Amino acid sequence: MPPERLIRKYSNRRLYDTTASRHVTLEDLRQLIIAGEKIKVIDDKSAEDLTRSVLLQIISEQEQFGAPVLGSELLEMIIRFHGRPMQALLSSYLEQAFTTMVRQQESMQSEMAKALQTPVAPLTELARKNLELWEQMQAATRDAFMGRPGANTASTGKPSEQNEGEHPRDTKQRK
Repeated sequence: MPPERLIRKYSNRRLYDTTASRHVTLEDLRQLIIAGEKIKVIDDKSAEDLTRSVLLQIISEQEQFGAPVLGSELLEMIIRFHGRPMQALLSSYLEQAFTTMVRQQESMQSEMAKALQTPVAPLTELARKNLELWEQMQAATRDAFMGRPGANTASTGKPSEQNEGEHPRDTKQRK
């Protein structure tokens, strides 16, 4: 896992990315997080860890201006859990649920990528099998009509006594 990216928050509320040596916005931090970066935000003077506060700020901004993920009822339930004995359980549960959901999403994306890389592979195999069956059926039909040996073995298990090009009634007259 890559090390945490250190972000300093100054008293004027500006954020500074020490890795990139530049000032950043909450949107920049959101993009870093989406890209898989871990961040750690500290107060420049006190060295206090402000990561949670900044992450909540990012979520709040997203909820306010984007399509909300956290509905009012869910937010109310979370507020009700604060300060109660089940708070730690809720936190653990939500973390595990999101981790599982992310893994499932990655698995689904991986399977979709595989399918898109070779989308015609299953169809190619199906077409090959159909062609083989068609050729077998054609050969069997041709053999039955041409009177080739082995063509009339289905009913008796023995080859026909009929000569090639001879009609079945001619065979009866010959006997």
